Amino acid sequence: MYSIWRLCAFIVPTLAQLSLPNPPWLPPDASAGARVTANPSSPNPQWSTLLGNLLYFYDAQRSGNLSSSNRVPWRNSSAMADGKDVGIDLTGGYYDAGDYIKATYPLSFTLMSICWGALDYGQGYDQAKSTSATPYLDSMLRWGLDWLVKAHPAPSTLYVLVGNTDVDNAYWGGDENLPSFRPSYAINDTNPGTDAAAGASAAFSACSALYSGKGFNGAYSKPASLQDNAYSATLLTHAQQLYSFAVNATGGQKQYQKTVPAIAEAYSSSSFGDDLAIAALFLGWASNNTGYYQEAENYFNQSKLSGQNSIFNWDSKTPGLYVLFAQIAQSGSDLSSKLSAWQAECERYFDAIVNGNSGASLTNDGLLYYKGDSDDASLNPALNAAMLMTRYAAIATTSDRKNSYSKFAQSQVDYVLGKNSMSMPYIVGSNPNSPQNPHSAMASGGNDINNINTSPPQELHVLYGAVVGGPDRRGRFFDIRSDWPETEVALDYNAPMLTLAAMHVMNDPNDPFFTTLQAGAYDKVRPSGQPCDAAISDGCEKSGLSKGATIALAVVLTVVGILIIGLVVWYIRVGRLRRRKY
Repeated sequence: MYSIWRLCAFIVPTLAQLSLPNPPWLPPDASAGARVTANPSSPNPQWSTLLGNLLYFYDAQRSGNLSSSNRVPWRNSSAMADGKDVGIDLTGGYYDAGDYIKATYPLSFTLMSICWGALDYGQGYDQAKSTSATPYLDSMLRWGLDWLVKAHPAPSTLYVLVGNTDVDNAYWGGDENLPSFRPSYAINDTNPGTDAAAGASAAFSACSALYSGKGFNGAYSKPASLQDNAYSATLLTHAQQLYSFAVNATGGQKQYQKTVPAIAEAYSSSSFGDDLAIAALFLGWASNNTGYYQEAENYFNQSKLSGQNSIFNWDSKTPGLYVLFAQIAQSGSDLSSKLSAWQAECERYFDAIVNGNSGASLTNDGLLYYKGDSDDASLNPALNAAMLMTRYAAIATTSDRKNSYSKFAQSQVDYVLGKNSMSMPYIVGSNPNSPQNPHSAMASGGNDINNINTSPPQELHVLYGAVVGGPDRRGRFFDIRSDWPETEVALDYNAPMLTLAAMHVMNDPNDPFFTTLQAGAYDKVRPSGQPCDAAISDGCEKSGLSKGATIALAVVLTVVGILIIGLVVWYIRVGRLRRRKY
């Protein structure tokens, strides 16, 4: 009976999907990003194109049966046997990054983040009619959400990984010759994963609110025009079941990689209190059940999440909780009496960033950098901070704070769009200076994993709209295909930039910064030497020598210095003796 209900719930809402344009909208050549708009206005055509490009990237990451509406000509249907090993259909969804695994935990965060952004700045999608942003947003979300529905075939079962992380990471090639055996891994009632279940619940709840049109009151725009009550109800049912699973599993509460060790190296979770809190908070908002708000506060307090200066990403939801609590409180809910307390928490967090007291620092050319967290992908923490800061600025307690938050957030957006020491817009295909060698097995066109930088010499396909990892800690970007911290792409990397671009479509008549950059700007400042990051550390020593060589040189210089001082002292003493003699 449950399987019949699930099938109906999956099929019927899909019929309400918004119509996509025919012929499809396609990204323009990168050269278009170097053209200044003659008469700037809202919506600005360059921001609309950027929003369209960012959504196009998700089409390029699709797994499963790509229908005739596929608009990425070099992509093919792939992984059509996913789920066969466990007797269910797990085809579809998205490949998580530059390889071919499908991972539920980061996908859930991505969908939650994008749906949240479309609640706040949905009119930006609606106004970008030239790129059909709202229909493509709908298509993008449903492709991921429909797969999450498949991955949740029973109330207390959730598939969290499809693919073999070792085998898939060792495969470098196109989508037609994937390794044939792709195992499916699940958590269940006796072998749970609290964080993954709660994370998927939060994604379903945030998107259920979007598809019901339940945006935040006051300073925020109307949600994107995606209202589909039947689909919203389906998503809410999955959210409620997964939340109950996360809270009440008979196997207790634990991190999901303890049940599924295969995911540990790629997407290991550090805790689950933040996941439970944000799942309860979004579920309360989507369902109008205010009892969930108290549960969210309980998890928040039990996990001691107040006063932290952590980043916001797929593994760390805490800063997002500060802002979401404040948004719900200012929307006239049962939390309204606590609005000032949540504003104080937000402003403590954002003031620390703006004033340089958060534990992060700015690179020499202005990127917000968290040592450790930024080392694997420097742009993602900065963009997520800018997204949260922009969102909160609308309800800041003073005009000075609103202005300082908006200014700081804009500095990070401008940095990513080319206002940096590399003159590099870090979004593929947005400008002639954009990255040419994203770390993507699909887009590269090569099949020699031992020579991925040179085979082929030039990336075969342009992965339009992909946000890459970003520069190293010194602000240098080398555009090396194998240097995954700098050039790899991922579903969650694009998420904050989507929200920020939608906001700019609404509010900014002026062009993105990259339109000021002409072809060849990056070549003039291209760094020499090697990067300093988790993949390539040869460039970490300022002297260019290895650590051992640097120590040896220091010892030699010290000995030479002592000898010189000794000779000087000897010479002075001899001179004194001679003067006395005569």
